[in-house]
Amino acid sequence: MEKYQEVRDKAIKNIKIADHMLTQTYPMVNDPKLLLTVLENIFLSLTNSMTALLHFERLHKRIPPFSENFESKFNMFKMRLVEKYKIDKEAISFIGDIKSMIVSHKKSSMEFSRKGVFVMCSDDYQMKILTPDDLKKYVAKSKQIINDMNAIIKQNEDF
Repeated sequence: MEKYQEVRDKAIKNIKIADHMLTQTYPMVNDPKLLLTVLENIFLSLTNSMTALLHFERLHKRIPPFSENFESKFNMFKMRLVEKYKIDKEAISFIGDIKSMIVSHKKSSMEFSRKGVFVMCSDDYQMKILTPDDLKKYVAKSKQIINDMNAIIKQNEDF
């Protein structure tokens, strides 16, 4: 199995985990801290999907080598593949937004659960709030992006 296929399968697995946790586990446990895990799985699925397309292009020697960190992959993806495959600019900003939420969590000086939502506060008390409804929208958008990336790979596998 090629590297891009392995990473593509991870992306699909991560989004299924996020969806299951949000629709099945969270309603049973009702712990807003699970919302953060859902967000992390959404981020992993988007990153793996983007990486799958990059590895597919690299396999066919259409892009130069890239580092295995998010910034390097994201920049290569934006510079080389967005225009080529006419990927929606909204999808790019969505991936960036999810990444910034993950960074906000890591930098947050305080976080807490309240009334079914997860709140992250920065040092200057700017708040980011994760709600189940927002995450449902994120999962749906992520599924669409992953399906689009997989469709691009499938269309070009035969060439």
